[in-house]
Amino acid sequence: MRRIVAWKRREETKPLLVLFAEREQLDALGVRAAASVLDRFFSLWPAPLTVVLPIAAPIPASLGVATLAVRLPAHPELRDMLARSGPVTGTSLNRSGEPACSDPDAAEALAGGAIDLLVDGGTTPGGLASTLVDATQDPPRLLRAGAFPWPAAR
Repeated sequence: MRRIVAWKRREETKPLLVLFAEREQLDALGVRAAASVLDRFFSLWPAPLTVVLPIAAPIPASLGVATLAVRLPAHPELRDMLARSGPVTGTSLNRSGEPACSDPDAAEALAGGAIDLLVDGGTTPGGLASTLVDATQDPPRLLRAGAFPWPAAR
């Protein structure tokens, strides 16, 4: 986590999101949200929607906070990889405040030796960041408008 935060020049108090593939993986992350809360978001996922949920105890990606931002990504090959590997930290490849990189070759050039592994899934469509919603409160609160329309229609 320290390497990611340092490379991105990101605030050290700003937690990182975690990408996952299956609902059961949230238990392993320590997510402690009511089934009804999770049901609401699983009716919308997979989507460019990141949701902050309470967790039993901080984990490295939460940077000491008892909440965790999670997203079930829309990319089917990424979900397949996550189903096999388990959840992973996910962040755009860019320095904080700069546009995200959507081309794997450009990403490799930008990151240089700062990354250990690059999974090349081809060029991504780019565009807006995921919508970020805080579901630790009812009703959930929009933290960042993005690619997913909020409030959700369902």
